[in-house]
Amino acid sequence: MATTPWLYKTTKYPYKRPLHIWWHSNSNRIRRRYNYRPSSLLSNGSTSILCELLLFFFGISHVTALSILTPICPPECICLSQTQVLCNSGGLTEIPAKLLPDTVEHLSLTKNNFPIIKTDAFAGLRALKKLSLDGNNISVIKPFAFRGLPRLRELSIQHTPLQAVGSFAFAGLQNITSILLSYNQIKMVEQYAFAGTSNVRWIKLNNNPMQKVNTSAFTGLTNVEHIIFPSGIRTIEPDAFTGMDTIGLIKLAFMDLKALKPYTFRGLSKVHILSIQESDLGVIQTDAFDGLSYVTNLNFLNNKIDAIQDLTITFEHHIRAIKMQGNHLLETPAVGAITFHGVEVLTIYNNHFPCDCHIHNLISGPLANGSADEFMSRNYCISPLEVNGKAMKELDLESIGRCQEQVTRENLEASKTSNSASMCVQTNQIVNNMFCVLVSVTFKLFYNIYFNCDTSTCGGNVVR
Repeated sequence: MATTPWLYKTTKYPYKRPLHIWWHSNSNRIRRRYNYRPSSLLSNGSTSILCELLLFFFGISHVTALSILTPICPPECICLSQTQVLCNSGGLTEIPAKLLPDTVEHLSLTKNNFPIIKTDAFAGLRALKKLSLDGNNISVIKPFAFRGLPRLRELSIQHTPLQAVGSFAFAGLQNITSILLSYNQIKMVEQYAFAGTSNVRWIKLNNNPMQKVNTSAFTGLTNVEHIIFPSGIRTIEPDAFTGMDTIGLIKLAFMDLKALKPYTFRGLSKVHILSIQESDLGVIQTDAFDGLSYVTNLNFLNNKIDAIQDLTITFEHHIRAIKMQGNHLLETPAVGAITFHGVEVLTIYNNHFPCDCHIHNLISGPLANGSADEFMSRNYCISPLEVNGKAMKELDLESIGRCQEQVTRENLEASKTSNSASMCVQTNQIVNNMFCVLVSVTFKLFYNIYFNCDTSTCGGNVVR
């Protein structure tokens, strides 16, 4: 069958006549001459008026008509519908955003070969709701790569060689349900990687070899329900969480830290649960929690803590509840190192503490929360070796002497008190003696004036 606009070669369409009259009078002659059967033109047997108009009145061929009526779909993809497109294992070297229907809602681009996600890589796909980029050889995500996707709800980039989340890579995403970044090779998250992103239900970074959380890595990330960090983190820089606001759960687990540095959590605000668990925390340094505010639950669960230099919680922190459960503390905090002010609920149980001479300070300190008996009934000993794992309530406290420095300190305090009392007594005696002398002299003076006595009667004092 001819594929040229043959209609105009057979007869000219008289535009002054009504279209349906012209077609009725000429259709039989055209069918006989060109053996035209509308059902033979389309594989699905369609005989729609639209096809006839395209083929005969506008001179459009069979192939051209099919291309118009068929949805746009890249050759490497399968378009299941106008809203669902699969481009899996297609060997794509770049994202074919311009070749996809702008009505696509679910797009799968797994197991392809594009190493870079460029800025505005999905521009024009404003209806996109679910995007999967798993299994690609992605090594770079440019800033604002996912800009212009206001309806995106699920984003998955997993099982890739991606080593770093660059600045502003996930910036500006709104109302997204989940950002899944698990099982990659992510070693670092650069500053402001999630700036301006809000209303996120899940951010998962687990199963990545991340060893350091940089300063401002999560700045600008707000209103997130859950953030799951990878295990093996060795360093958290000061202000790593600054600017994060309204977070449901931050879970920091299986870390291997030398210390919780000063201002680690500064700028982190409005957190429902901050859970630090199953980690080696090293030393909790002074001001580690300074600048943290409005936390409903601060949990220390199953950690090893070498020492606590300072753990001061004040009314300004607005921390409602602190739970310390299952921790192993290798060194008893010094007197005054721990302060809890404004904490409504303090739960300390199943922890292991040194049971040496410092235990007297421990059971009288803030961790016992005013109840030494309850504290000892719910916690255990970690040292000395002979009492390791033993319940503290089983100890004979009278047999455990106080530490020498504690005795010395108490003696010094007692000595200061005694010296102060002695000085006070001596001072009182001196004042009393001076007062007596003054009264005696004054009495004699007034006596002599009153009686106008001479030297013989006034004891040698002459008053003129």
